[in-house]
Amino acid sequence: MHDADLNLLTALDALLAEGSVAGAARRLGLSASAMSRTLARLREATGDPLLVRAGRNMVPTPHAAQLRERVHELAQDVHAVLRPAAAGLDLAALKRRFVLRSNESFVEIFAAPLVAAATAVAPQVHLRFAPKADKDVRALREGMIDLEIGVLGESGPEVRLQALFRDHFVGVVRAGHPLLGKNPISAERYAACSHVVASRRGLAHGPVDAALAELGLARAVVAVVPGFRAALAVAGASDLVALVTHSFFQATQAIGTQSKPTGLVSFPLPVRTEPITIYQMWHPRLDADPAHRWLRGLVKTTCRAPES
Repeated sequence: MHDADLNLLTALDALLAEGSVAGAARRLGLSASAMSRTLARLREATGDPLLVRAGRNMVPTPHAAQLRERVHELAQDVHAVLRPAAAGLDLAALKRRFVLRSNESFVEIFAAPLVAAATAVAPQVHLRFAPKADKDVRALREGMIDLEIGVLGESGPEVRLQALFRDHFVGVVRAGHPLLGKNPISAERYAACSHVVASRRGLAHGPVDAALAELGLARAVVAVVPGFRAALAVAGASDLVALVTHSFFQATQAIGTQSKPTGLVSFPLPVRTEPITIYQMWHPRLDADPAHRWLRGLVKTTCRAPES
């Protein structure tokens, strides 16, 4: 091919990522028939079937499987080259969708101010907050998300990162809870209570339990819920003690003050746990992209944890 059509590279990237003609067509905004014709051109150009039928699905040929990662990197590089240079970035005219993957508590605290800050200067920018089902770095590598926000996980050596803020856990109980009596909240009194914890993966124990174990203590976790908001709801309607981040509780209290009191009280944990650092993480191919650099700066300035 003396005059290669770069649109074929984008199409091949979509086909190998989706594993279907229909999926690739949706991704690129084309009709299924147009994508089928493009697949035929790709087969002719590469001399390989690329995708073949396996029952109701399509699977890549060995040659296509070998090409997948290389094709994706090439497609991303081509798109980066054809984007405007930093000096020409016009935020008012910028049309871009950014996908940010984070947990629900981050969305509840920071999504509204982040969207407001973005649309104030770039009204055609669209922010999509994707659920954080896991910490798999593949989503960053394959361009399915633009920013990962959270604590460090299996990020991979090439991933860039920047600290946003530090946070810590606090205990939360309903107003009038027996733990809030005149006596100080000691580790022994804390451990003697029944507890509700929030865990996306369903884990009942964590750093607090390790700290209690060093003192020869153990708490009784009687409920595990998917998120912090559910933990606060359970604590507010029972004598269970919840464990949430300080930033999330402060944000919840601020919202409650505007409408009605939440009826919840926080207290410092009677055991020492390490502070939590929240990062934003991205793939190095986006490092110099002007629009992505603007987004990272916006996230950094917007995402401030409430004062301790």
